[in-house]
Amino acid sequence: MTMPPIPPDETERLHLLHALELLDSEAEPAFDLITRLVSQILHVPIALVSLVDENRQWFKSRVGLDATETPREFAFCAHTIMNRGPMLVQDATQDERFADNPLVTGQPKIRFYAGMPIRSAGGLALGTLCAIDSKPRVLTPDEVNILIALADLINKEVQMREAVLLTRSQMNYSQKKVQAIEARFRTVFERAGVGIALVAPDGSWISMNEAFCQIVGYSKAELFQLTFQDITYPEDLDADLHLLQQLVADKIDRYQLEKRYIRKNGSTVWVNLVVTKYVGQNGELDYFVSIIKDTQDRKEAEESLAALRLSLEVRVLARTHDLQEANEKLSLAMAQKMQSELVLRKREAELSMVIESANDAYVCMDQAGVIIEWNHQAEQTFGWSASEAIGCALDELIIPPEMREAHRAGMKRYHASGEHKVLNQRLELMALRRDGSVLPTEVRVRALHIEGHVIFSAFLHDITEHKQAELKREHEARHDVLTGLPNRRMLFELIPHAIARVNRQRIPLAIVFLDLDGFKAVNDTQGHEAGDAVLCAVAQRLRESVRDTDTVVRLAGDEFTLILEFLSGGVQDARLLAEKLLLRIQEPIFIGKNTAHVSASIGITLYLPGSEITPNQLVSTADAAMYEAKRAGKSRVCVQ
Repeated sequence: MTMPPIPPDETERLHLLHALELLDSEAEPAFDLITRLVSQILHVPIALVSLVDENRQWFKSRVGLDATETPREFAFCAHTIMNRGPMLVQDATQDERFADNPLVTGQPKIRFYAGMPIRSAGGLALGTLCAIDSKPRVLTPDEVNILIALADLINKEVQMREAVLLTRSQMNYSQKKVQAIEARFRTVFERAGVGIALVAPDGSWISMNEAFCQIVGYSKAELFQLTFQDITYPEDLDADLHLLQQLVADKIDRYQLEKRYIRKNGSTVWVNLVVTKYVGQNGELDYFVSIIKDTQDRKEAEESLAALRLSLEVRVLARTHDLQEANEKLSLAMAQKMQSELVLRKREAELSMVIESANDAYVCMDQAGVIIEWNHQAEQTFGWSASEAIGCALDELIIPPEMREAHRAGMKRYHASGEHKVLNQRLELMALRRDGSVLPTEVRVRALHIEGHVIFSAFLHDITEHKQAELKREHEARHDVLTGLPNRRMLFELIPHAIARVNRQRIPLAIVFLDLDGFKAVNDTQGHEAGDAVLCAVAQRLRESVRDTDTVVRLAGDEFTLILEFLSGGVQDARLLAEKLLLRIQEPIFIGKNTAHVSASIGITLYLPGSEITPNQLVSTADAAMYEAKRAGKSRVCVQ
């Protein structure tokens, strides 16, 4: 007995055979009808549809045979699948390949065999349609053609199932892509540092993120009951509607303006609004996309300086022996796949629109930290174009050199253990521009797990203006606006540090309290502008007269306080300096064509190392000494 050979495409053939789910399946009329026709037309007692598995042949349909399968090594059909055309054995006992085959020497005592391969659309031989008799015989050419034609019907049935399997696989792939895009779109929508809202053509709200709700103070449920017109400040509504009409008429593709919303509590909030529109496949307006940035803080700063995206599954319910009907079912499935792809492209377009319209820099990285997305604002903020940035490692592009090692260690720790310190929170970090300069940014980073991979989505907001305004407010809180000198608040912050230095270095300090004599007369006779000029002149003279280690403070009105440190000569050094200040203050002050004359009453108190006197007590004692100088006739120095 000759063992049947193994086809060269065996692995691919077996993979498809199992995927079609025909093996070990229930009997089906489509196959049973063919085997009955073979038995009746060719007048044979046995007709089979045989599927050749790895170690067996299994009968999908059988006439005249009780067995459901036989070993592959005995199977005539295992030889047939090696042929392109039919295999005919007129008398198996006379064929050296089969003479001693158990199926010839034993039941069912095969003498005659005729088989035609069953092939997939790609030409893979999956099994055979065969006719068997227990006596030798010869088929006429017409009978051979009938066997070939009936086998072709089996081919069409199998190929139709193959087409359905391919369609289902393609649809599953499209569904996964849609889900991945949906996840990224929702993350960008909900995690953006600016407000994002989808607005219907009539002004009602379709969707909005939490950032927008925080800006206007309304919950999502409350906003769904309102329109954008309802919460727009009346004086700003006409300009907004005018630009919206131009956008609808295709005169512009987007617009931007600064406007005010009325918050739920009745207060107004300034925002920077960017509006674009989304047009559906039918060419009609679907909705507007609004990007809203809270600019209330910036507005308040300006005012103080001047006076801030169908899931479908297809089942084939009816099968036909006609190839045209199978093609029609395939066309329907492909149309549904195209609809899923339209949804995918729509979500991609929405995501791209939101990212490109965002006021924050958006950077997306793969799990190795390599940039894969870089929006327009990132180009503006960091100076690198998208084509230059994409493909580069983030740490080599915008992370300052001194922070790169920490960034790499954090990435390594996250991939090893899943632990992180910067994800899902707001952080203030310095970032590097193309020109080498650095800028402060507020950073929000989120890790997304998509199809077994991790990507990092980051928004970076330039907070340079915010930081500058913060520094300015901090300076103004501690300095006198008129003279630029430190004020009372800063005085009581500086004294404790000075006392600590005295106790550490064992060298005393003095507090000098100075009140101008004759200042009221200047105010009364020459006006308050002249008085202000006198105060500025006195402040300048005091600064010029003391050492770099000393501090001059304008306490209030015409009162000044000095902190004199490192007085190795003690009270004598303090008195000498005070006398020098007195003479300097008494010099004429020229104000335009006028001249002003003032003097000062000066009180001094000394702080010695180890003393338990408080800053308030020091200033009060110096104040009392100053009043003693006034009672003694003014224009003099008194020590307590």
